[in-house]
Amino acid sequence: MAAKQSENIFDFDVSKYLGDFKVPGVDVETIVASQRKNIEALTQANKLAFEGLQNVVKRQVEILRQAIDEVTHLSKDIVEPGAPHEKAARQAELAKDAFERTLVNARELAELITKANSDAFDLLNKRFSQSLDEAREAFTKASPKA
Repeated sequence: MAAKQSENIFDFDVSKYLGDFKVPGVDVETIVASQRKNIEALTQANKLAFEGLQNVVKRQVEILRQAIDEVTHLSKDIVEPGAPHEKAARQAELAKDAFERTLVNARELAELITKANSDAFDLLNKRFSQSLDEAREAFTKASPKA
């Protein structure tokens, strides 16, 4: 029953009902078509944002795997016999490398997030401009010529 009901909701055609309302100077079909394009653009922007999020999570998992591998390797180095000053120097070098790698990884993740946001925003910005052009055109057509 719920599936049948939800199908009816999505099958609802606004233009049929708004077409019955005749408002002078307003082209209902143009407005409905414009709103449909807005929804399509929003859907596409959400898809781009979701794909961007997937890329970020995928990269985070890769970084985590690398970190686990490095910790495993480092723990083996720490327990091996050696002179204390050599071990301390080695650990300082490894800590520096790990810090630098962390910065590179953080920058990469930030760039992935920025790209995803930028792509989605650009798509919405383009659609917003198109929507304003469509509105101007619709009102220009609808305005009575003097």
